[in-house]
Amino acid sequence: MQFTDNELDALLKQLGPLQLRGADLSRAKLRDVDLSNADLAGANLIGVDLRDANLRAANLSGADLRNANLCGADLIVLT
Repeated sequence: MQFTDNELDALLKQLGPLQLRGADLSRAKLRDVDLSNADLAGANLIGVDLRDANLRAANLSGADLRNANLCGADLIVLT
């Protein structure tokens, strides 16, 4: 499922961890976005701008991050 810009904006305003397992977020602009604890397993993140994004404790297993920009992103895994 691919999201329009408006749908993605609405999703990002929701409270709590995002459930985006298998979502198509290719080429989305998610710079400085809080995706902490988000479930992004198997998501299409090809070419996504994730600069300075908070991905702390996010589930990225099986996500396709080819050509994604992760500069400055917080990728700390909590155990």
